[in-house]
Amino acid sequence: MDRLGSGAWEQTYEAFMEEQRKSASGERRRRLREGQGHAERRFVENVWWPAVGSWDYLQAEYQVQDFRDGTRFLDYAYLRPPYKSCIEIDGYGPHQRDTTRWQFADGLYRQNQLVLDDWKVLRFAYDDIMEKPRRCQQLIQQFLGRWYGEEVFPAALSLREKDILRFVLREQRAITPAEAAGHLGISTRYARELLQQLVEQRLLLPASGSQRVRAYKLNPQGKPAVW
Repeated sequence: MDRLGSGAWEQTYEAFMEEQRKSASGERRRRLREGQGHAERRFVENVWWPAVGSWDYLQAEYQVQDFRDGTRFLDYAYLRPPYKSCIEIDGYGPHQRDTTRWQFADGLYRQNQLVLDDWKVLRFAYDDIMEKPRRCQQLIQQFLGRWYGEEVFPAALSLREKDILRFVLREQRAITPAEAAGHLGISTRYARELLQQLVEQRLLLPASGSQRVRAYKLNPQGKPAVW
């Protein structure tokens, strides 16, 4: 999660859900009033909010027409022009293991229909949401960057940390604390502290030096999505 405390997070989440309920009707409103499932809630808590820090364009329990003229509900829809994007969370438990062949085939057909209807589809495993949230956050950042051309940083970063990352991304090389200090107009000591914090968050790596790091570079396994 980002730097919000548990109480502040609950307020943010409940405000989001209340707005969803106000704008919904029929079966969707009923489903939203009953509350989200555990996996869907953990997704926004562990992945979406830390990666994006905004509820803009996100819709929970979004209703779509299916190929049999019935209705289906997506875990989340991200409705931001020019695309329609679907986010589904797949669990693994007794009810998944007992899924019939018909249900399995129906699920695949459902996804194919979404793709044919011009939906972009992302699917996350519940185990990844709980055990590998950072990897899931990176995928969300890549999704927003690749499809929407948006510069996305983890919500937990301070403005100074984001400024340093933008600088490193623009330069496309290792930078020194003195260079970061000059760019931000801060002391070299403070710049070094910020750079070290980004290393601890696995967004930067030491590029030179052992006892005292003299330069820092992007971590290719942890960099935010900037396209």
